[in-house]
Amino acid sequence: MTDESRSDAARRTAGSGLGRRAVMLGGAGAVGSVFLGTRLSFGQQAPRPTVVQAAATGPAKSVHLAGTDGWVSMPAGSPDDLPFFPDSLAPSPFDTYVFGFRDVTGMTATQVAATRGKAQISAPMLAFDELDEVTITLSNLGLVMRPDLFDGHTLHWHGFVNAIPLFDGVPELSLAVPIGRDLSYFYRPRDAGTYMYHCHFEDVEHVQMGMTGMVFVRPKQNKAPVAGHPIGTKYAYNDGDGSTRYDREFAFMITELWSAAHYRDAHIQVSDWTDYAPSFWLLNGRGYPDTIAPAGNPESTSAGRLQYQPISSLITCNVDETVLLRLSNLGYQNHALTLDNVDMQVIAKDASLLRGRDGYTNYLETNTVDVGPGESRDVLVTPHQPGEYLLYDRNYAYLGNGGGPGWGGMMTVLRVGAPGTYGPQTQPNT
Repeated sequence: MTDESRSDAARRTAGSGLGRRAVMLGGAGAVGSVFLGTRLSFGQQAPRPTVVQAAATGPAKSVHLAGTDGWVSMPAGSPDDLPFFPDSLAPSPFDTYVFGFRDVTGMTATQVAATRGKAQISAPMLAFDELDEVTITLSNLGLVMRPDLFDGHTLHWHGFVNAIPLFDGVPELSLAVPIGRDLSYFYRPRDAGTYMYHCHFEDVEHVQMGMTGMVFVRPKQNKAPVAGHPIGTKYAYNDGDGSTRYDREFAFMITELWSAAHYRDAHIQVSDWTDYAPSFWLLNGRGYPDTIAPAGNPESTSAGRLQYQPISSLITCNVDETVLLRLSNLGYQNHALTLDNVDMQVIAKDASLLRGRDGYTNYLETNTVDVGPGESRDVLVTPHQPGEYLLYDRNYAYLGNGGGPGWGGMMTVLRVGAPGTYGPQTQPNT
């Protein structure tokens, strides 16, 4: 393809509309892009981590994601809701059709193409430091089940304020990546906090289908001394006083799943989104009791039906350790998460530390945290007694799997051991 035809292709993917969602969080800048081609062929992949820490040292970081479709599994024993669930087209041991992103950092073009039809939900979690120079390449591998669709994909960094609209991911103002092509986004995040990302092409559909993920921006305070805390201590924000220090962190992408919409996408039908009626309520793409199953590897078939839902929501810590809970909601419903018998301290909302301009701290002590659609919360908990504690949605209607009996849905467990029970945490959600 010539440079001129590349430019023509890029112009065709950009729309002229001016509407967009409200930005709800804060801060990053962006410059420069690369628009490349991907050849679709097949090969083997190496194991991937649950959280992508970026494939570089120093301030320059690079990540490669691929967008495609695939199949996942809702909790075993969920009642049939025919014809929608289980989907008659689903290969064993799966039952639900999805779109999703995969981490393909460091793979060859052949290996990247081999992930086509193997979407992951939720998308890989991404972790960066303040002022990193971040390049994220998105490859659109197309949809195996729907070759009739020529959907583009984008990465919309929900809440990041970009220097130019090119990397905002809203196709009306920036670019959408067509099938068989790549787009490299560039960011320099300037504000610590918990963010999220999603595809903004046909966003109501693509978000519901599973193209959602989380981004952590870690503060520069982690690399600078704070009174009473040595270098290397972990903080959620640049607090100046050590009040956001934590020992372990666990992140939760909050979503719902409407089986009827997923069935219709697989069977070339159209959904009326005003009829939205979720069947499953998920944390990191799983419903309870799958939420407490171990983290997996999307390249390993030993994970069975959870192969493409690799992110565990089980929380573990030792007595008196402080745990950071990162909560992000990219569903379409409000959710109120409560933690039995352990106080929760909300330190930030929408990636903004709860502290006034006068320096007064407005942290909130509570037993329930409300998270609306498109919002994030950062919460600290410090359990003082060993045991198991439930973290769940206060709306009991969201604690079932497809209307079946018993506990399910948006629920997980905090397991607290005696000192020394759990070794140092190497990455979030482990």
